[in-house]
Amino acid sequence: MKVLIISDGHGDVSKLDLIAPIAEKVDLVLFGGDFAEFNKTKTGLPYLERLAGIHDRVFAVCGNCDEPEFLETLEEFDVSVQGSLSYFNGLIFSGSGGALKFTGLTPNERTDEELAYDLRLVTKSVPEGFSESGETWENLVIIAHHPPFNTALDRVSSGDHVGSPLIREFIEKWRPLLVVSGHIHESVAIDTLGPTIMVNPGSLADGSYAIAEITGGKKVPFAVNVELKTL
Repeated sequence: MKVLIISDGHGDVSKLDLIAPIAEKVDLVLFGGDFAEFNKTKTGLPYLERLAGIHDRVFAVCGNCDEPEFLETLEEFDVSVQGSLSYFNGLIFSGSGGALKFTGLTPNERTDEELAYDLRLVTKSVPEGFSESGETWENLVIIAHHPPFNTALDRVSSGDHVGSPLIREFIEKWRPLLVVSGHIHESVAIDTLGPTIMVNPGSLADGSYAIAEITGGKKVPFAVNVELKTL
């Protein structure tokens, strides 16, 4: 499976138009949140409408620039994995929306406990035979707008790490196949945490995205390879 990974569109529909030819060649699209432009929440809906128009299989969460109520709109468009579980081609998708409280200037700033709570259904769907002895939950894909703490994905321009400790704790415990984040535009990166591949594709509004190739399934272990790209 070929996967287009994008995040932080911030209302810039023109970038979606540019990436549409790439989207036509993939099997699914993962979107890491922030449909709306900063302080312009009404730009989120036209962005979502265009995103849904470039591919019929989108999995997404809200960002901190999106109103909390925008989650209901994502659910109406059948693209949300925030606080839920979705399935495709042997993979399980779940997600966490919004970002940690910081400036107070964006509408969807939350506590770390609230971010982690979005992933609660994963813990009720543990695969048979899974234990905490070191194996990967090899068909689990997580989209978390706020990146995990102390990784290459959460470093701001000052060099400080501003990620979520509880999202990191979740990854360390459950070891998903792939984690997609966003939010920190300057931390365009691929990293690992144990066996988990993690990627922050950067902001599509800045022209950054990623392409993943997921292989395996049907008794063959899943594996993922990710490449960072620019428009």
